[in-house]
Amino acid sequence: MPDGHAHAGGQPGQPGRPEEAGRRAELEANLSRVRDRIRRAAEAAGRDDEPHLIVVTKFHPASDVRLLAGLGVTEVGENRDQEASAKAAELEDLGLTWHFIGQLQTNKAKSVARYADAVHSVDRASLASALGKAVAAQGRIRPLDCLVQVNLAQGAAPGRGGALPAEVQPLADLIAGTPGLRFAGLMAVAPLGEEPAPAFGRLAEIAGDVRERHPGATMLSAGMSQDLEEAVAAGATHLRIGTDVLGRRRTVR
Repeated sequence: MPDGHAHAGGQPGQPGRPEEAGRRAELEANLSRVRDRIRRAAEAAGRDDEPHLIVVTKFHPASDVRLLAGLGVTEVGENRDQEASAKAAELEDLGLTWHFIGQLQTNKAKSVARYADAVHSVDRASLASALGKAVAAQGRIRPLDCLVQVNLAQGAAPGRGGALPAEVQPLADLIAGTPGLRFAGLMAVAPLGEEPAPAFGRLAEIAGDVRERHPGATMLSAGMSQDLEEAVAAGATHLRIGTDVLGRRRTVR
């Protein structure tokens, strides 16, 4: 939960029934492949560090998250508040780090601020203000990390959500000046119909400009299952991987 950090081992991820053992083996194999991709991508980019793996668990049950914790996963991402809040409550004993990565309505800010360690999708001033008010009302000890989501689409291309590049710096300043919030960095999704490498290159340039005024905002959340290599090459610090770890969506309980 917000003031805890992830740990795994012991009982949380130990399967009991045969089907749980099978699912654990499947997740373990998938995780191994994804972690190997990340390692090789970091080596190819000449990086000494490896990005954090955020496993996106939307549409998958809490039991999968518990198995993942037993396999060493410490950071999970969710897109929908209703699903995320239920999982966070059920899995509070695991001490996972929860990343909210989906589009967020201001009326959900109060709920998200209860369980999230980081919100990756802050794209407007009204949302930043709502999150600040929610944090203040709840008396959180640890600030809520907030990332500005950047719309990387160019021209008439359809966007994937986010603030326009010209809006990023003012929004970053607003977050940084809001008590209870910490401006942590930027997030983006590669635009539809465009090669991800140049798009992530633009994101890296924007991040560099932002860090001149906010040197502590080092998070760069970019890359999913289909484009993690390009994101690593562009300097991503956090990768949001769902399908390649969990497979096709399952029924959430």
